[in-house]
Amino acid sequence: MTEYDYDLFVIGGGSGGVRAARVAASLGKRVAIAEEYRFGGTCVIRGCVPKKLYVYASQFPEHFEDAAGYGWSLEPARFDWRKLVANKDREIARLENIYGKNVEGAGGEIFHTRATIVDRHTILLVNEDRIVTADQILIATGGRPNPHVALPGHERCIYSDEAFDLAELPKAIVIAGGGYIAVEFANIFHGLGVQTTLVYRGKEILGRFDMDLRRALHETMEAKGIRILCQEIFTAIDKRPDGRLDAHLQGGEVLTVDQVMLALGRIPNTEDLGLEAAGVERGKSGEIIVDDFSRTNIDNIWAIGDVTNRVQLTPVAIHEAMCFVETAFKNNPTRPDHDCVPTAVFSQPEIGTVGLSEDDAAKRYAKLEIYRASFRPMRHTLSGRAEKMLMKLVVDAETRRVVGAHVLGPDAGEMAQLLGIPIKAGLTKDDFDCTMAVHPTAAEELVTMYKPTYRIENGERVD
Repeated sequence: MTEYDYDLFVIGGGSGGVRAARVAASLGKRVAIAEEYRFGGTCVIRGCVPKKLYVYASQFPEHFEDAAGYGWSLEPARFDWRKLVANKDREIARLENIYGKNVEGAGGEIFHTRATIVDRHTILLVNEDRIVTADQILIATGGRPNPHVALPGHERCIYSDEAFDLAELPKAIVIAGGGYIAVEFANIFHGLGVQTTLVYRGKEILGRFDMDLRRALHETMEAKGIRILCQEIFTAIDKRPDGRLDAHLQGGEVLTVDQVMLALGRIPNTEDLGLEAAGVERGKSGEIIVDDFSRTNIDNIWAIGDVTNRVQLTPVAIHEAMCFVETAFKNNPTRPDHDCVPTAVFSQPEIGTVGLSEDDAAKRYAKLEIYRASFRPMRHTLSGRAEKMLMKLVVDAETRRVVGAHVLGPDAGEMAQLLGIPIKAGLTKDDFDCTMAVHPTAAEELVTMYKPTYRIENGERVD
């Protein structure tokens, strides 16, 4: 048997790659991992974690307003953008350090360098100009924002990566996109006092989410003061003599702003990795093609996370990493389970969802029962805030199984995590109905909607 330097070499130090390296090393395998930028990847460094911190920051103006209804008198609040950025940087540095220490603590070796594949068992450590070998190679290089190079003036725009570290908070911003990244940043910037416009080419924001939630969030965002232009696109971004930007729209309008942000999807980081040399196949978008077990067409080379363009969520990458270790090192072939993945949009208000939307369920099941409740949550009663909460259960009428649950409102993301358990387990509406409510909570609506709001038969609504 040929002796390699490592049993496993991981390229990419994000959540998926680090988990695979740490767990494999804890099994006694000789493991190394290379990261050319910062350990933690998109989620920790420039994604989920800083985004959630900024979401919290952007919610305080509404909290201050709501406090008056509960008897609090507050001095006029002031916001310091640079202080937020500095505090965020300290927290990210702390987490980054933990990621590296976890791998080393398990017995793995880390390299702060770009790594490329020379052949199926050979890796070049670029910064060190050194060759190492490995029995198994795992690619977990993630993705990056689509630069939309076809747009004239795209080089004048920012992306989600840069949005966390702007030297100054803009007075006005326009964001292109209608996915969760665009929607979340629109709410963040608006909450921080920025005049915000969202431009989206589709008919409604947040495609693939349940339509009731999409419409309700759209209406709430506009009521807050966020301008949303659907079925519209940029044609060019020009720089003015005063340094501001003119965003030209297809309909003829020109938006003059301080920053233009593009949130038009993400693309896999697969360029210049040496995939061609190893014979690893890629798809139309550059994604690495893998089988059900995350194995590429080269049997000792694997890929997980966003680089495969399957489900672009951090917990999914971590799950795929665990399945990879089971398959590659524990003689327990395990397929990643991408069905029924809970997710959240940290908009204001939040969206939490798991399972099928009404439209998708109607394509799969002949008869559906839809349970829907819209109400003002208790926390808004004394504050006077008019925002409503929306809860919705999608039920297969024949089996009574709950196949989708959707929440719009405070703490919806937390609810989605818990709802993922019964829905993944295949519990029925009767199981929900016989569950005791916790009162007074907003979540009790999920177990007290006894009568269907309407039914769906063969794709048509039946009241």
